[in-house]
Amino acid sequence: MALYAMPCFQIHRLREDRRQQFRLTPHTSGITAAKPKDYEKDTDTIEASSAYAAWASARGSEKPLMVGDVLEDESGALRICKYTGFEEAHWVVPEPAVPPAPSVVLYDGGETAGPALQ
Repeated sequence: MALYAMPCFQIHRLREDRRQQFRLTPHTSGITAAKPKDYEKDTDTIEASSAYAAWASARGSEKPLMVGDVLEDESGALRICKYTGFEEAHWVVPEPAVPPAPSVVLYDGGETAGPALQ
C-alpha cells in the first residue's frame, strides 16, 4: 500500500483595505491577476487534498479563508477564493520604470552649428 502525502497550501490573505474593493469588482472568468503588494503571507499552512478541502478545513477555525484570499500549492500554482469557488490566479509584478534615455545631439560639422562650435 502506497502512502500518499497530503498537499500543503500556503495562505496569502488579502489585506483588509483591499477586501472591499475586491468584493465590489465584477466577477470575471479566466485567470485572475493578483498583486503581491495586496496580500500578506500567512504564517499558517493548510494540508488538504484540494483548495476546496482546505477551505472546508479552515471554515470553522479562528481564521477562515475569505473571498479574495489566495492559496498557493507546493508547485507555486495559485487559486483565489471567489464567491463562485476557487479559480486560477497568477501574481502580477509591475516591471520597474526605465528612465528615458538622454537625447544626444551630434555635431556633423555642417553649417547648422552655432557660433561657439565653429
